[in-house]
Amino acid sequence: MTYLVVTEHGDSSWGAHVPDLPGCVAVGDTEEEVLSLIGEAIDAHLELLGQSGEPIPQPRTYPHVVEVAG
Repeated sequence: MTYLVVTEHGDSSWGAHVPDLPGCVAVGDTEEEVLSLIGEAIDAHLELLGQSGEPIPQPRTYPHVVEVAG
């Protein structure tokens, strides 16, 4: 499966979350680190859902970039 990951650059770190997997987040010092960590977080999140018998959410979020005047 392919999930959309949203990354954000804060003042001193990078954050990432997966809109289709609520609670699946990661924080790292660099963009590369946070992308690696969110991959691990997704794997762990899906494994825990499977172990608890909960359904695995299908990806439903898709990226779009919208330009606005300004």
